[in-house]
Amino acid sequence: MPKTSSLFSRAKLLFLVGFFLVTLFLGNQEVLAKRPPEIRNQDDLNITQDMHGQNLSGYEFVKFDLRGIDFSESDLTGAVFNNSQLNDADLHGANLKDALAYASDFENSDLSDANLTNSLLMESNFENAVIEGADFTDAVLSRIQQKQLCSIASGTNTVTGISTTYSLGC
Repeated sequence: MPKTSSLFSRAKLLFLVGFFLVTLFLGNQEVLAKRPPEIRNQDDLNITQDMHGQNLSGYEFVKFDLRGIDFSESDLTGAVFNNSQLNDADLHGANLKDALAYASDFENSDLSDANLTNSLLMESNFENAVIEGADFTDAVLSRIQQKQLCSIASGTNTVTGISTTYSLGC
């Protein structure tokens, strides 16, 4: 039994030394893992109902409620909208190039004249969305989404000069 007791004492001592060192080096530093990584720093975004014409390039809106927000003519290049609610949002003329909008809800939103080039839009809902003049060139969509959007596609994007039907491959 002395060997087991001695081994247990050493393990306790190593644990206490390790705990002391971690406490010494970390001190009172803030630990970043307070919130899940997908929603970290979202309290700092300061989103209001009127985000018209803002530079929001690269912003991350993960699991965000953005219903009815006016993002018209905003620069949302490379923005992330994973699992976000964008119902009734105004995205008219917004630049969503290289955006990631996986499993987001764009129901009743205005995407007219928006640039969605190279955007990843899988699993997103576009029911009753206005897409007149939207450019979906090289956007990643499922076949079901493509067919749904092709059934309502019209117009030409005023910035890129690409027709919506052409950009969707209708």
